[in-house]
Amino acid sequence: MLRTWMLLLAVCGVAGAGADTIYLKDQASVSGRILAEKRDQVAVDVGYTVLVIPRSHIARIARSGGGPLAKEGGPDAGLEAVGEGTAAEFYSAPSRAAAPRSVRELVNELGEAVVQVRTPSGQGSGFLINKEGFLITNFHVIEGETQITVEVYHLQDGQLEPRRYKQVRIVAMNKFDDLALLRIEDADAPPFRPVALGSTDALAVGDRVFAIGSPLGLERTVTEGILSTKTRQMQGKLYLQTTAQINPGNSGGPLFNLSGQVVGVTNMKISFGEGLGFAIPVEAVRYFLDHRDAYAYSSENPSSGYRYLEPPSRLRKPPGNE
Repeated sequence: MLRTWMLLLAVCGVAGAGADTIYLKDQASVSGRILAEKRDQVAVDVGYTVLVIPRSHIARIARSGGGPLAKEGGPDAGLEAVGEGTAAEFYSAPSRAAAPRSVRELVNELGEAVVQVRTPSGQGSGFLINKEGFLITNFHVIEGETQITVEVYHLQDGQLEPRRYKQVRIVAMNKFDDLALLRIEDADAPPFRPVALGSTDALAVGDRVFAIGSPLGLERTVTEGILSTKTRQMQGKLYLQTTAQINPGNSGGPLFNLSGQVVGVTNMKISFGEGLGFAIPVEAVRYFLDHRDAYAYSSENPSSGYRYLEPPSRLRKPPGNE
């Protein structure tokens, strides 16, 4: 069906100046105006109709404004790293995984990027995604809270030293996917060391993964296990299931592959069993970050993670039509 669309597009010649271009894995391309992007598909207006193209068919996307090209491969191909201000990328998402390494090596390397998130009612974990202090955690870790403290471990003289930051702003949150984006805004904060976001495409059941977090307040705890399944359905959503131990306090922390890339965000476990932990797939995190404006937190509406537009004013009736 998709090849038929491509042939039709070639005959009709819909490409034009200022159009977005979607390059497909079969060497074909589609030019038009992108109307909407979802996690698994992209809708593009080609002039006479709207095509819905599966992400799995997309190699990359070239924006008419000259923006960065999307990462290649996988069902999330076509997602772009979105800039914040003058930053080139908001987060790092390499198109290929690095060579596998030992957990011992990776823990020492990733230690500065995994943080502890504290609120008056509890605590959880999180991880930094860029040098400017933006970090990911679970929505339920900061739900109903605005007073947030983040503890970061900075490498000094070969040792990781904790430092607490109290100027933490909620940037965006999505309670349905249990994700929140925070930013450390302390004036004297140094550049932070982030982690890279990976992909679950290259993961297979049985692959080794590991989590870093603060279960029960025990900061920088490392647990290792395997990926039990990539598609565990719970409450209408798909989760990664792992044998890596997940406990209260791990929530919001990263689940890593052996390349040191985040493949999931740990958020729950089955309390009456062992080795039954779950993590939000990293594709959901990337979608949340790419569309963070839609989930922006507003202090004027603190009960929701969404910013609602004002309704249009009622139109006045023309004179004589009362």
